[in-house]
Amino acid sequence: MLQLVKKAGATSLARASRAFTGFANSNPTPQCHASILGQIAPTQVTTLANGMRVATEKIPNTDTATVGIWIDAGSRYETAENNGSAHFLEHMAFKGTTTRNSTELELEIENMGGHLNAYTSREQTCYYAKVMEQDTVKAMQILADMIQNSHVNEANIESERSVILREAEEVEGISQEVVFDHLHSTAFQQTSLGRTILGSSENIQKLSRDDLTNFIKTHYTGQRMVIAAAGAVDHEALVAEAEKAFSSIPSDGQTVSELIKSDPGHFTGSAVYMRDPDTKSCQWAVAFKGASWTDPDSIPLMVMQSMIGSWSAQSLTKHNGSSELSQLCSVNKLADNFMAFNTNYHDTGLFGVYCETNDTEDIDDLAWAVMKEISTMAYDVEESQLMTAKNNLKAQLIYSSEGTTGTAEEIGRQLLTYGRRVTKEEMFDRIDAVDVSTIKAVADRFINNQEVSVAAMGDTQFLPDINGFNRATYQLRY
Repeated sequence: MLQLVKKAGATSLARASRAFTGFANSNPTPQCHASILGQIAPTQVTTLANGMRVATEKIPNTDTATVGIWIDAGSRYETAENNGSAHFLEHMAFKGTTTRNSTELELEIENMGGHLNAYTSREQTCYYAKVMEQDTVKAMQILADMIQNSHVNEANIESERSVILREAEEVEGISQEVVFDHLHSTAFQQTSLGRTILGSSENIQKLSRDDLTNFIKTHYTGQRMVIAAAGAVDHEALVAEAEKAFSSIPSDGQTVSELIKSDPGHFTGSAVYMRDPDTKSCQWAVAFKGASWTDPDSIPLMVMQSMIGSWSAQSLTKHNGSSELSQLCSVNKLADNFMAFNTNYHDTGLFGVYCETNDTEDIDDLAWAVMKEISTMAYDVEESQLMTAKNNLKAQLIYSSEGTTGTAEEIGRQLLTYGRRVTKEEMFDRIDAVDVSTIKAVADRFINNQEVSVAAMGDTQFLPDINGFNRATYQLRY
């Protein structure tokens, strides 16, 4: 049973321990996915003369396809001066090309019943289209035109500048986005991973045509680009067209390894609190240094994320959380919601928990519960909880790659991060290999007596300071 001495009149957390185990299966068994895995076609990969890779995967019983270009060119490869360029270029791609104006581009996609989209992250930029089977090659031609012939002129830059500034204002109103931006800025301070994806307002206002075109010349190179397609696709047809459509993409240039070596994502234990005593809510995140994509312990951390899970007071199943943290939050109303996160980058990562609460009176107890849930994994792991987490993780991996878009995204991301397509069978085998001793060992490496970074906004008066969080990483001595 949990024991916690609290201020007079407050509800004890002790009664929450194991409150809902009666609703859970105390002896979960591994879920068999053989029938699903047996239906997944192998991924075909061809490397073009300029180093670009074309990767396709057929999905049975579908007449649609998603084709996209994944580029290892996110915000971490920018400088302080041109921060925001990758995201700005994403917007510019939809302003038209030297052969299609923006209206013609929109109509061409709409006339084929397609859907065109893009996104930018800290390490990648992606442009993709979802279309009918017969339009897959045409969609790739359009994407090639957008990437290589985007009409980056002064008029388009100025018109899109105001759009991006409005987007930045909207992001500032999303608490979770703000907290995670500040978490990166403090955890990876003085490194490119600490900067935001959109860039500062000052940068957005001053980015020039030269900044944008130089970013393309520097980072849009063959070895850092993957054409990924899934669904009703013809691999040979896409390869043949890609050879022509992307022939002007250069093969040389700085590699990701070279860029990261010059600016690694060093983790710094630290905290940033944006205090606003006039509000009764608080949003905060605590994070440890995590694993890179290719770190052997990245899979156990995925399982640990699943063990902590997520919870929301608005969920219809809010009283059936399998983690002890879910039970504590449900019974004692400690939070409105929380979620564990495990973010991977090429050379580092972040592992932790994000929380939101509209009642900050018991926020110290919430922090205590979160840190106990995380830190205990170095000492005490229940086999049943681990098995449930592994089953949930494998199910989420299946759900996330359902459909053509999810599969194409998984292919593109994996070829850039792992250098190859990791099959579901391999991923599931690696998950199944995680046992209790593995979790304890990985928690000992990343969590036990390790520094944390914290970002918080709102009424943070009763949230522990950085020393309080750090003390909680070794046997919860605060």
